[in-house]
Amino acid sequence: MLPRARFVAPFALLLLACGSDNGDTPAGGSNEGGAGGTSDIGGNGGSNASTMSGGQGGVADGAGGTGGEAPVDMCPRVRVQVTPGNSLNVRPEASTAGDPVGSLPNNAVVDVVSQVQGEAVEGETLWFQISSPSVNGFISAAYSECTTDEPPVLMPPDGFWLPLECGTSATISQGNNGTYTHQGNAYYAFDFAIGLNTPMVAMADGVVLHVYNETDPGDECYTGGGSECFLYANLVVLLHGDGTTTLYKHLNEALVSQDEFVPRGTVIGLSGSTGYSTGRHAHVMRQEDCGQANCQSIPLEFEDVPGGIPDTGDTVTSDNCPDP
Repeated sequence: MLPRARFVAPFALLLLACGSDNGDTPAGGSNEGGAGGTSDIGGNGGSNASTMSGGQGGVADGAGGTGGEAPVDMCPRVRVQVTPGNSLNVRPEASTAGDPVGSLPNNAVVDVVSQVQGEAVEGETLWFQISSPSVNGFISAAYSECTTDEPPVLMPPDGFWLPLECGTSATISQGNNGTYTHQGNAYYAFDFAIGLNTPMVAMADGVVLHVYNETDPGDECYTGGGSECFLYANLVVLLHGDGTTTLYKHLNEALVSQDEFVPRGTVIGLSGSTGYSTGRHAHVMRQEDCGQANCQSIPLEFEDVPGGIPDTGDTVTSDNCPDP
C-alpha cells in the first residue's frame, strides 16, 4: 500500500417535454465560483467567477485526515479528492494568503515536484508543489493522496450506453424527431421519464466540458417553466475522445466539476425538471462540440438497447455496468 500524506481526505449527465434546444447556453467555466463559491475549506459563499458556470460546490484548500509524509520517489503523483462537484485551489505558495493561480477538478492526477511545510489547513501543514499541463503551484495535502496512477487518457469511445445506473429501467417519453420539441438542434435527442433525483451516469468516458448548476430550490425555473427558463436548466456536457459531446439536461443537481475526467457509468448528476421543461425527466443527446452547452445533435445509438435507437414509448433497461 502506498504511503499517504498526513490528513488524507477528499482533495484538489402524460408526455414530458423539454423546451426546444434551438438556442444558446453560455459555455460552462471554472468551478472557481458558482453557488458554492470560492472557499479555503471548500465551504459556502463567495462570488461567481464566470456567469452561468461552476456548480453548487466550492473550491477547497483542505480538510482533515491522517497519514504520514511520503518520500518523493514513493509519491510521484497525487490525486485530487474533493467532494463531488468541487475543485481544489492551486496557490502560488504553500499558503492560502495569495490568490489562487488556478484550480484542479476532483480526481485529477498531477505530478509532484516537491513536498514542503506551509500554512496549516484544517491542522495539516504539508503541501505539495505540483506540475500539470493546466496549472503549476502548491496544493494542501489535506485534500490529496499519493498515487502511482498515470493521468487518465481520453480515448475514442467503443460505444455509448444508456445514461442510467446499471439495471435501472425507464420509458422513453420522447424520442428522435419528437412531435413536441425534438426538432432542429434537438432532432436526435431522447427524453427519459424518470423520478426526481434519479442518478444520471456518463454514457462513455469523458471530460467535463460545460457544467451549469445555479438553479436551486425556490428559483423560478427550478421546477420547470417556459422559454424564458431555457438558459437556466442545470446541465452537464462531457467531451469524448472522438471529439463529440453528450448533454445531460434538466438536472436537479450536477455532481461533477469543470475539466473532471469522468469514466463511463460514473454519476454526473441527479435528474430534475430545471429550465425549459414541462415536468421531471432527463433530456439527453449526443452532439457536436460547438463551444457552447447546447449544440447540433447527432445520431446516438445505445449499445444496451436492441437495435440501438429506442422509440417514444419504449421501456429500456441500462446495462451501463463498467467493470469495477
